[in-house]
Amino acid sequence: MLVIRLFRVGKLNQPFFKIVVTEKKHAARAGRFVEEVGFYNPLTKEKGIKADRVKYWLGVGAQASDTVHNLFVSEKIIEDAKKKINITKSKKEKSAEEPVKPVEKPTEQASVEGKTKEPKEEIKPAEKPEEVNPAPKKISKLDSDKIKSVEKTQEKASTEIKSEKAKKKAPVETTETKTE
Repeated sequence: MLVIRLFRVGKLNQPFFKIVVTEKKHAARAGRFVEEVGFYNPLTKEKGIKADRVKYWLGVGAQASDTVHNLFVSEKIIEDAKKKINITKSKKEKSAEEPVKPVEKPTEQASVEGKTKEPKEEIKPAEKPEEVNPAPKKISKLDSDKIKSVEKTQEKASTEIKSEKAKKKAPVETTETKTE
């Protein structure tokens, strides 16, 4: 489906739009449009629209976006639809379009008619599963021998480190010879 929409080409804080005809599923960027039919500068309110090409594309079945439709109406290119499309809707108009459905509460008449209300079950919060301590593992003789050997190597390493620190801390004696 073809659509006539705006394609922004302006710099930052300097908007400038081309009016292009493109496929609806494609974004109108990087030159992926069928034809350029005009331009619009919102800062200077300058418009340049090729009316004959716009009428051709609308006749072929292209749909104009809301903003472009309003531009065409203000330039009197579209004469059939004299009304502009309201693009910005207030909160009241949005709420009027989508009415909120009221929630129906059960009435007391239902119990009078012979229907009894059943009490709802209370929902309890999920209980935490009990923490289960796993049984201690039995250590085989080989494993205990490995543990003992690791402990001995750690003790040797710690004593070696302590002895090296002690050597570094010992004062260095210097002998001075006096010459007479």
